[in-house]
Amino acid sequence: MVEFGMMSFADMEPEATGGRGVNAHARLQDLLEEIKLADDLGLDVFGIGEHHRADYAVSAPAVTLGAAAAITKNIRLTSAVTVLSSDDPVRVYQSFSTIDLLSGGRAEIMAGRGSFIESFPLFGYSLDDYESLFNEKLDLLLAINEKEEVNWSGKHRASIEDLVVYPRPLQSKLPIWLAAGGTPASAVRAAKLGLPLMLAIIGGQPQHFVPFINLYKETWKKNNKADARFGINNHVFVGEDSKSISREFYPYYATMMNRVGKSRGWPPLSTQHFEAARSPMGALMVGSVQEVTEKLLYEYELFGFTRFIAQASIGTVPHKLTMKSIELFGSKVVPEVKKHISKQ
Repeated sequence: MVEFGMMSFADMEPEATGGRGVNAHARLQDLLEEIKLADDLGLDVFGIGEHHRADYAVSAPAVTLGAAAAITKNIRLTSAVTVLSSDDPVRVYQSFSTIDLLSGGRAEIMAGRGSFIESFPLFGYSLDDYESLFNEKLDLLLAINEKEEVNWSGKHRASIEDLVVYPRPLQSKLPIWLAAGGTPASAVRAAKLGLPLMLAIIGGQPQHFVPFINLYKETWKKNNKADARFGINNHVFVGEDSKSISREFYPYYATMMNRVGKSRGWPPLSTQHFEAARSPMGALMVGSVQEVTEKLLYEYELFGFTRFIAQASIGTVPHKLTMKSIELFGSKVVPEVKKHISKQ
């Protein structure tokens, strides 16, 4: 079965007044409405990102997911991602076990390095340990999830000797996904560990990532008996009319991409680049129901994914437009995609 869901980084305008979270308060209220709508539409999963910047409202996904657990009934709730390198795996496990208990067994963890580095100095970690921090903390998180009694030692954290981490989740184990940006080592690591993989495709052409997914599938077959599970994540925004939604969405998207790209040396996003990304083989799924449906089916043909997550609230797009996009995605695009997939 193919799962469909949404995610958000809870983008926001930085606070205009010092010392008060006025914008963050409003953004979190909107975010909870988005999650509730996704649940009402029957989508399978909703993810929330972790950032430690003025332009994002969520630095603690577990807290927000706990609030979402209280207002939803069926949708699975995951981080997207938990920046595991700068967090404590014990607390991560406890937080998501608590979400699992609150939600009746709907919590997941998506672990990754994150797309920004602010959390490293904030929590006292060195970027020189970038690789070893993630590997070690992932090892501890998996150990806690596997057995109740933990015996573990590492370099960056105090050892654990014959201890049990409480509370335990309602599920027998918390589903743990590994998030990746396309490096071959990430595909091999996830497959060898038997972890579902989530690949973010936010630029370029999706077909260029086929070798990466094939590497994951091939490595998985050599190391696991069960079928591989992996997901694709794209920027998605759906409107009634292609030209209208493109025109409305572009200024917000360009502002967000240029802000992020400035620190990474990306060229400014022009309308030409934007329209190229919206083209049939581009990564950006912005357009009418038919256009987004066709692009989703195109990616399914490329990858054969088992989960697709649409990053649906991007930049500071007005909440009303975001809610409309979610409604169209959940009520129009997903049913049509499922209908085509079922015929294959």
